[in-house]
Amino acid sequence: MKTATVEKPASPPQDRGSLATMTMKLFDHWGLPTDDQAALLGLAPRNRSALSRYRKGEPIGSTRDQYERVGHLLGIHKNLRLLFPRNRDLAYRWMSARNKAFDNLTPVEVIKDYGFAGLLMVRAYLDRARGQ
Repeated sequence: MKTATVEKPASPPQDRGSLATMTMKLFDHWGLPTDDQAALLGLAPRNRSALSRYRKGEPIGSTRDQYERVGHLLGIHKNLRLLFPRNRDLAYRWMSARNKAFDNLTPVEVIKDYGFAGLLMVRAYLDRARGQ
């Protein structure tokens, strides 16, 4: 009988603490409410305690899923900054703006509706827009 194991991220806790701080600042730039922040991280809605801990710099990404989500969110941010280098406001509003490519849903709604697959869809869309 095989026992399932949960893979932990290879990054040390202090690095994951920095990731937590960066991610929470990113959510602030995007102007996301608590429910959306939790959903993007794969947490239960309104999980304010985890979000509060991350704001204080406690390590994020205790599971592989969450660690990968953070990586994709930061990749989305990087793509947006590269696509809109002279318009930071647009780069920050993009996640909450309706988009025809997503059947008039916002990228945040796509991620909330489709979970990790939605996160990959948004990331892939921006990767293609950058010509990668």
